[in-house]
Amino acid sequence: MQATFMRIVMLIVCVLIFPALLTAQQTTVKRDVNLRSDPSTSNPPIELLHSGTTLTILDSNPQGGYYHVKAEDGQEGWVWSKNVSVPSASPGHLGAPPTASTTPGPAAQCDGSLWNHVYNPQRLIVKQQCISATGTIVDATNGKKSDGVRHEADGDTHGWLSLDPEFKNLPNAGNISDEGGNLVFEIVCKFHVTQADAVAACQNYQTPVQLPAVGSHVRIVGTYVQDTNHAKWMEIHPVTSITVVP
Repeated sequence: MQATFMRIVMLIVCVLIFPALLTAQQTTVKRDVNLRSDPSTSNPPIELLHSGTTLTILDSNPQGGYYHVKAEDGQEGWVWSKNVSVPSASPGHLGAPPTASTTPGPAAQCDGSLWNHVYNPQRLIVKQQCISATGTIVDATNGKKSDGVRHEADGDTHGWLSLDPEFKNLPNAGNISDEGGNLVFEIVCKFHVTQADAVAACQNYQTPVQLPAVGSHVRIVGTYVQDTNHAKWMEIHPVTSITVVP
């Protein structure tokens, strides 16, 4: 009877441990990276991890571009996924937020690979991984550009979406003070890159996303983020698609 009891105990232990062994994955730090307490840059880092450090991935799905990991010293935290090497990860999606989402309005599907072309993504705090919002494109340039968007040095658009009533909760105080109350949208790699350190993000890539004319009523799908620079306004960045809707 004791032998039967021990077999049952061992079976239970295997059931509990085996899934963890399947999901545990080792990764190596490619360049010095901060270990953070959450998947954002809003709080001070826990510690600096140096190149060559081995980490254990606790969740294989990145959140906002960060992996949940455990360091060699036992500290748990989050690291920016592009600074670590994960052999079994798909290169096209390394560092991309998961595309599954709960969105206001119709269900949205976001292209996670676009995060490979976001310049300095660590400045962006992901609030919702995939969102679909409707509104009217308004001129963000005060008539200076015929397409109504600012042509950023990193190749992105800086456009304005005047939101429909059901989405009026998306802008914050920064949008109101600096962006005319509009939600900013950024299509990555839309224009020629003139900023030297941003060239790599758009190398061999140009967006297929078309920009409708000012005054168009559209649905924009993309990641809802807060830009920690400037006035900390809210954006859809990167934009996956823009569709003209009635």
